Amino acid sequence: MAQNEEFVHISTGPPPASGNVGGGVAKDFFAHTQGQRWFSEGQTVASIRAAHPHHHLTVNLAYTCDLLAFAAARDDAGYAARDKAEGLVERAFMPPSRRYNDESGGAFGERVVFGAFDYVFRGMEYLVYVVEGSDGVQGKGRYNYILVAPEDEGKGMEIEEKKKAERKTDELLGAVTRWMQELHGEVLVFDQGYWQKNKELYQNIQKANWEDVILDKERKESIIDDVLGFFDGEDRYAEFGVPWKRGIIFYGPPGNGKTISTKALMHDVSKRTNPSIESLYVKTFTSYGGPEYGIRQIFLKARQMAPCLLIFEDIDSLVSPAIRSYFLNEVDGLESNHGILMIGSTNHLERLDPGIAKRPSRFDRKYLFEVPTLEERVQYAEYWRHKLKGNKKVDFPEEMSAQIAALTEDFSFAYMKEAFVAALLVIVARSDKRVVRSRDGDLSENVLFKELVKQIRELRKEMDGE
Repeated sequence: MAQNEEFVHISTGPPPASGNVGGGVAKDFFAHTQGQRWFSEGQTVASIRAAHPHHHLTVNLAYTCDLLAFAAARDDAGYAARDKAEGLVERAFMPPSRRYNDESGGAFGERVVFGAFDYVFRGMEYLVYVVEGSDGVQGKGRYNYILVAPEDEGKGMEIEEKKKAERKTDELLGAVTRWMQELHGEVLVFDQGYWQKNKELYQNIQKANWEDVILDKERKESIIDDVLGFFDGEDRYAEFGVPWKRGIIFYGPPGNGKTISTKALMHDVSKRTNPSIESLYVKTFTSYGGPEYGIRQIFLKARQMAPCLLIFEDIDSLVSPAIRSYFLNEVDGLESNHGILMIGSTNHLERLDPGIAKRPSRFDRKYLFEVPTLEERVQYAEYWRHKLKGNKKVDFPEEMSAQIAALTEDFSFAYMKEAFVAALLVIVARSDKRVVRSRDGDLSENVLFKELVKQIRELRKEMDGE
């Protein structure tokens, strides 16, 4: 079968002279594994035709159409193994992604190497073989062999019945393939040349919200309106004959809210329906086919998933001079990027190629994330005060916020966070549980304040290169 074909219908025909009926498929499969293997797909088809001479047969790549996973996730589909004794299933324990405090404790998983299943989808019945075999120099391949029984058992199908069986199979294949393309509580991440569905990142994003982002109110609202307004504005773009695509750049010194703002936006769009908006996150252009191949795969997937949010973190390091032209051609070339909103972040706008940073219709809106002002530093200290409000081991009076803000001039939010975290860790590590509370605005004996001052001094030395 050609590699670029998703599936192919194989007409039924007279059975070969050899081959057994019933358990013959399993027998032939295991006999095939005992000698040299070259083309398992062809061998399996011949065996299935011998065992089920009057059925309609369709062969389909299991990689893009996981029938068993689909049935396990749906209420309108199901399957049962015909004979477990004749199957070959690999079972393995998958440890949790994080060893510490993981509630799942890991899980067992199974991979079918050979199996025959009675399969039902929306009341329609099928016989499905799932077979993994070797196909010469191409390595291992995994295929579904989907059979539809004739209406009159024991007789071959007429042309109309074959067409009916074909439509019945196509309905199943279409539903499964569409389901596999969808995201189910996941974010698509492009890394090392492949798109991967990442549930952990999705769950992390669900914890992000704009209350945790300390920004000027007007700027925060502008960012939200720009992104959400884009996805609401397809009709407005069409009304004025403007392509429905956009690019935004977040820039400024590290640690001032670019990443957390991006996560908050990803959280916002994940809640939208009709249409749903998915997030695609790019870690690297590197791929087994070179960075150009990686860029191509990124934009092909984005166009397929649109409307979507396409995120390039540290875009200045992603787009090197060698691939600049190729990247720009995908961003603003002949192919349509309808419904794609790109967000690129960078700590160094001056390093970004002018063709990306300054060319209209590419990344035409920019937001500067500066070192926080005094007012924003007060807000950030207040954010921590509210986080620690229920903690009986620390005393954080309201007046402390202004003093901390005054001491942290030129600090980024990341440095301020480090000061709070380090101070709290010191307090946690202490053996005594005393809490010295402030009196009449005097913070000189306040344990938290004293530790914060120490940490701020150390961080100041680090900033000054001492």
